[in-house]
Amino acid sequence: MQATVRYRRGALAAVAGLLLAGCGSADDGATTTTTEPAAEQSRTVEHALGSTEVTGTPERVVVLDTGELDTALALGVTPVGAVRTAVSDELPAYIEEAGADPADIANVGTIQEPNLEEIAALEPDLILSNVIRHEAIYDQLSAIAPTVMAEDIGETWQENLLLAGEALGLEDEAEQLLVDHEERAAEVGALYGDPASTEVSMVRFTDPTAIRLYGEGSFIGAVLDDVGFARPEVQRTADTFVEVGPEEIAQAGGDVVFWSSYGEEGAGAAAEVTGGGLWQTIPAVQQGRAFEVDDDRWFLAIGPLGAGLVLDDLEQFAAGLES
Repeated sequence: MQATVRYRRGALAAVAGLLLAGCGSADDGATTTTTEPAAEQSRTVEHALGSTEVTGTPERVVVLDTGELDTALALGVTPVGAVRTAVSDELPAYIEEAGADPADIANVGTIQEPNLEEIAALEPDLILSNVIRHEAIYDQLSAIAPTVMAEDIGETWQENLLLAGEALGLEDEAEQLLVDHEERAAEVGALYGDPASTEVSMVRFTDPTAIRLYGEGSFIGAVLDDVGFARPEVQRTADTFVEVGPEEIAQAGGDVVFWSSYGEEGAGAAAEVTGGGLWQTIPAVQQGRAFEVDDDRWFLAIGPLGAGLVLDDLEQFAAGLES
């Protein structure tokens, strides 16, 4: 269960030095007052692996997964360092839409293998990650800088946003992002009339041997649920995804099918399957209701920016389905 944060950031306490006033005449010398600088207040952030003390407002943040990258940017924080995926040395293209310059975010290895030396060289004042990816190196990360770990990834993106907001001292901003998302999801759902009567199928091609059908226990599953969509029976699962072989692609059936590909192998697999006869037997494909979507936005973002981009895409698809 996602750790909660007990302590909220309070106002900085003023620490002032008081000096005795001199006598009233100018000849006695001018009265002077000195004030010692206020000490930066620290707060205790409780997370999946314990408690971490964070002092002041972190300015040099390193993020070690795509969800943490998305969340930091959504809160207006451009990390000084971030990991890359296993299939690309580039950060997701959509982050430029958030006003971030990828050149400002140093490469600190991959999600699977963060480079601890590169992280330390950046002298971060906060590291954000999750136990799914990096529980094994938590102690090493904590030796570099205060480290806050979310308990899970994917469908817990909203809880992770609140945790990151606490760590960054931006709790109110994080909560407002969730309010905005809920309102926007309801608006998009209304474009589909009764979204609960529409089964949306999510298909992701990652390699030639296995195709992922994403379930309710995933980031995209959570966003679709917020909109109010139903899911095909095979995808009504708390698991992140169910794998099927190319010969089982008909299980991807739904009233609407959205599909993407991850990396070069995924793109090759997608081309082969979507160009094959079995794909053409899916009713949604036959009816022109199968759409390719951007993998970075729908599957890698895992945060408020990605959720917003998915909602934008769903709004455009709604207009297309009506015509």
